[in-house]
Amino acid sequence: MVITENLIDINRREIYAAKVYLKGSVIERIDRIKNVQGKKNYIIPGLIDAHIHIESSMCTPGAFAMEAVSRGTTGVVCDPHEIANVLGMQGIEFMTDDASKVPVKFWFGAPSCVPATENETSGAKIDALDIETLLKKREVKYLAEMMNFPGVINEDPEVLKKLSLAGKYGKPVDWHAPGLRGAGLSKYINAGISTDHECSSMDEALEKISLGMKIIIREGSAARNLDSLRDLFKTHPEKVMLCSDDLHPEMLVKRHINGLVSRLVKEGYDLFDVIRSCTFNPSLHYNLNAGLLREGDKADFIIVDKYDEMNVLETWIEGKKVYDRGNVLFSYEAKEPVNRFNCSRISGEQIKIVAGGLKMLAMEAYDGELLTGQRLVNVVKGHIITPDIKKDILKIAVKDRYNDGPPAIGFINGFGLKKGAFASSVAHDSHNIIAVGTNDTDIVKAINAIIKMKGGLAVSCGDILSSLPLPVAGIMSDRPAGETACSYEKMSDQVRLMGCGLSAPFMTLSFMALLVIPELKISDKGLFDVNRFCRISLFQD
Repeated sequence: MVITENLIDINRREIYAAKVYLKGSVIERIDRIKNVQGKKNYIIPGLIDAHIHIESSMCTPGAFAMEAVSRGTTGVVCDPHEIANVLGMQGIEFMTDDASKVPVKFWFGAPSCVPATENETSGAKIDALDIETLLKKREVKYLAEMMNFPGVINEDPEVLKKLSLAGKYGKPVDWHAPGLRGAGLSKYINAGISTDHECSSMDEALEKISLGMKIIIREGSAARNLDSLRDLFKTHPEKVMLCSDDLHPEMLVKRHINGLVSRLVKEGYDLFDVIRSCTFNPSLHYNLNAGLLREGDKADFIIVDKYDEMNVLETWIEGKKVYDRGNVLFSYEAKEPVNRFNCSRISGEQIKIVAGGLKMLAMEAYDGELLTGQRLVNVVKGHIITPDIKKDILKIAVKDRYNDGPPAIGFINGFGLKKGAFASSVAHDSHNIIAVGTNDTDIVKAINAIIKMKGGLAVSCGDILSSLPLPVAGIMSDRPAGETACSYEKMSDQVRLMGCGLSAPFMTLSFMALLVIPELKISDKGLFDVNRFCRISLFQD
């Protein structure tokens, strides 16, 4: 097999006409030729997402692959800690088995923090013994994001054991400690942690690079840092990778890493540096079996019409064409769903709140950010507290999906709802049920709809109740990505019609329970101060 195209050679940093000879799964030879008559297409290495949670696409690995190949994605470095928090090792096994059914390369990490903290209820626990079992496997390429930064800094024995195991098996360690600077940062890095995908400013990124870290620039559905960090391509291109981290289905069907490449190239950043950031750089860092368009490499490449547009015409993985001008050339059948969901319906009485002080802490959510703030709100002690729609102080609830018991209740600013409520069992990281709303009736209806489905999304507004089932661990659909994306967009539009101005309302809601991202979050056990890393009271005197 011979492919004749204009070759974007990221190794020599040249563009030239070439004949690429394939033999089986590898590139046997590359010959430079004078020109490619009548052709203006370009061949480049297959694109790699350097950090993603496949579960956040609400698709199984196979369904994700069916969509991603049309975007030129040939490999993903993925952390399965979402399903691991629900099902532990059984969940990881589900992901690896499902991924093996499709040609896209899934390089998995060993989830380091399951659960992320002890201040929430999860469905499973992964200890150091489990981590060693995973790291022994050749296909497990790294120790996934170490979110327990207090455990690293305070030298928690279990945390240090997991880090030492990564060193023992020669596997890199991913970072998760947004905003950490100074002495704490140095101690964190000295523990062997080598990448960061949580940077939100150039100053933060440059400090981490100066201490030896590599920066994975994230542009996902809720958190987007490319605008803040793109000038790293001018200062430290060899230290940069690209990722989506958490990408909901409606974005996956529109673009993946190819969209970031196009955007950066159009803005004038060096073509070779940009492409290397999602091919060569992750392949080198994680020791991946990815093809980089060199003789003897695996034949993983894509053909695009214009490199500044990155419209993918063909995708090849290990010498086989898997996508051709609108057609996916492989099939996939979803596995039988696995799940862990065991709680009963709730009542309105369970979410009523009586003021226990003169002031109440309310969370503050920001569009496009995982970080939250907090504010003090005046209340009348002894009175039942209801949402204040005019001031955008809405009720937020988190219900343990693994056991019976009343939900934890808080209040939040930033969602902007004028009516109704919406809820989800996608709630990082333990994936309990989280809901936000303007009134108790709709909050209860949305939560109970999810309990009935044993996982999914729900929107309630008076007599209208919409839902999207997620039967795989309560966080993924068993349907094709396009179908899931269509249903998800309809529900997101419904939430916007209820007044929410957030660009990704369900994604933002899912991170309000993430106890390792500052400043104030909520779990099924109550409000949590991430800076002090402890639970706190809703009411303040």
